[in-house]
Amino acid sequence: MPVQWIPGSGWQANSYLIGDILIDAGVLPMALEQYKDQIETIILTHGHFDHTAHLAQIKAMCGATVCIHEEDAVSLRSEAESLSFHFGARPPMVIPDRILSNGDQIGPLRVIHTPGHTRGSICLYHEEEAALISGDTVFPGGSFGRTDFPGGNAGELKRSVEQLAMLQVESLWPGHEQPVKSGAGRHLLATRQCLQSYHG
Repeated sequence: MPVQWIPGSGWQANSYLIGDILIDAGVLPMALEQYKDQIETIILTHGHFDHTAHLAQIKAMCGATVCIHEEDAVSLRSEAESLSFHFGARPPMVIPDRILSNGDQIGPLRVIHTPGHTRGSICLYHEEEAALISGDTVFPGGSFGRTDFPGGNAGELKRSVEQLAMLQVESLWPGHEQPVKSGAGRHLLATRQCLQSYHG
């Protein structure tokens, strides 16, 4: 089951569609209108506003189940944790339908808890496709998410990336920037290398 990229524009994070699963909800609802009868589940990689801005509208449009890690669930109702005040906005004020934990399986996706950018950041691993949907934990070219926001922690991010670097990853689908569709494992190794000298 391939990953379909729905690019964010401006400050909006990328979204991805895998079958009936939508990952992140920062894009405008009209970008997803053609899929509204397909989407049954929304998984949030973390609770920052650029990934959740249109969650309430998308949930209403699709009737989808909202899933987020237990450590980031508060972000859906907190201006400070969601960073929504940076965007002159309010958090989505959505109560999640399902609280995620490390190792949970949703369709073909395994939840990997990767704290560091936020306390409840997750990545999603599609083993059959060797695909990693990385949220803001890892970006292409050896870069990674900031750790100076509430709940960020450089030491935890290093440990999270060490965990990810052990996976067989062919494609990388980040929260921002363009996806890497082949040979993505070297990007994870580059991020691990960069983090060795990073102190936040």
